[in-house]
Amino acid sequence: MIKSLEINERLEKYISDHSYDLHPVQRDILKYNDTLGHSKKMQISISQAYFFQFFIKTNNLKKILEIGTFTGYSALSMGLVLPKDGDITCLDINKKTSEEASLFFKKANLDKKIKIILSPAIKSLNKFKKDKKKFDMIFIDADKENYKNYYEVSLDLIKKNGFILVDNVLWKGEVADPKKNDKITNVIREFNSFIKKDDRIEKTILPLGDGVTICRKI
Repeated sequence: MIKSLEINERLEKYISDHSYDLHPVQRDILKYNDTLGHSKKMQISISQAYFFQFFIKTNNLKKILEIGTFTGYSALSMGLVLPKDGDITCLDINKKTSEEASLFFKKANLDKKIKIILSPAIKSLNKFKKDKKKFDMIFIDADKENYKNYYEVSLDLIKKNGFILVDNVLWKGEVADPKKNDKITNVIREFNSFIKKDDRIEKTILPLGDGVTICRKI
């Protein structure tokens, strides 16, 4: 078996230098997140953002729901490639980071395309279900204990052949380490096993960032 590469900061920069040019506000968010210490880990990787942009453009996705927004890097990256009639709805409960994200969206002239709903995500999801809202793509990147709950409601909200993407499914590689048995690692293991058995979707795990599961509703 060929050994996989470790994507360190130097290689991440190389990927960035040979992909799309980062938007100035993307660079602003990355610079700001560098000042946040340990909580910076809540940001998706640069290579993930490139993939999301490519994925959205090649699949002509327009209506996106994001569960967990942090300071807005993922939502802004996706918003930059949406068509004129596309939009993103973001769900988050952190008022401070949501306000910061909103400022970045406005700076990039995306404040009309990206809306943040400040409320527990499951509450908003159930309201969307009641209102029969539908999305082309849903990105789940919030509290891991609720991943299965978010996923189940998301299946009702996603269009046929639509996509659900889930972040952090490899959890720093600890899901594959039998010595790691903390609560969150086991929660993610259980979620991954559940997805594996779910015949309502087609799915695969990509080793991007901290691991991304891509599901297509069939």
